[in-house]
Amino acid sequence: VPITAYLGAVGMPGVTAWIGLNEFGKPQSGETVVVSAASGAVGSAAGQLAKLKGCHVIGIAGGKAKCEYVVDELGFDACIDYKAGRLDADLAAACPRGIDVYFVGDSITRRWGATDYPQFLANWNQNFHGWNAGNFGWGGDTTQNILWRLDNGELDAVNPKVIVILAGTNNVGREVGNEAKVADVTRGLKAIVDRCRAKAPNATLVLTAIFPRNDNPAVVPTLNAINAGLARLADGKKVWFLDVNAKLADADGKLFDGMMGDRLHPSLKGYQVWADGLKPILMELLGPPAATDHAPPPTGDPSAAAKK
Repeated sequence: VPITAYLGAVGMPGVTAWIGLNEFGKPQSGETVVVSAASGAVGSAAGQLAKLKGCHVIGIAGGKAKCEYVVDELGFDACIDYKAGRLDADLAAACPRGIDVYFVGDSITRRWGATDYPQFLANWNQNFHGWNAGNFGWGGDTTQNILWRLDNGELDAVNPKVIVILAGTNNVGREVGNEAKVADVTRGLKAIVDRCRAKAPNATLVLTAIFPRNDNPAVVPTLNAINAGLARLADGKKVWFLDVNAKLADADGKLFDGMMGDRLHPSLKGYQVWADGLKPILMELLGPPAATDHAPPPTGDPSAAAKK
């Protein structure tokens, strides 16, 4: 065996990287691994082994050229140049622990991840645990309410990787809309997309088609027209469009049995349809869910206890 082999991946550097990662670090798929001296013999091997395990890998190296090599050639997710003098800030930005998937919307979103709807919360956890999903839906919110929340700090410094948007049904309401209403609601949803992109420029947005509602079937054409406009906002790269309505209702917008509990809000079966549409997207964008979850705990309606 040539002596140079002992200096490569099957020699001391590779063995050191493997033992350090698997015997001591023991990272799980979806977790973040930070590798110092990432362009060196041991660090480069450790980072590539971590990527093979499905980890999010951040390297630390000295200088722009080394960082480019770590990302472009070795396949790390990011590399921090410690010579730039921003190590703490850059590390915090590259390795956020908390929310990776940010759900924003109205009561349809809120009920899925809230403590006052325990069956729905159990379904939320079953589908999204390990993806660090945070639920920021709120009952009764229109697009204007959501924009106010975004403008007043709700998304600041969160840095999610994915933002799931479902909104607009409260703007439509039960009244049949005309072209002006369609255009107005579509503008509001586009403003939410624009605001999310400005606040979280690295995130991929999943814009969900407004669900069918049967409290007044006459509004179905209005919903369809708005959803057609939403589809045109997607570019398939930073903004994706998800439409699960064909699994919630027939071609005329009549809900299938068991999909909505009150002709507006999804039942457990309806939420699972939404989850089944989202999970392949999250798998593609984030990889498989980790064994642990770092999202903040769910919240509930503070007045719910008084209502019982």
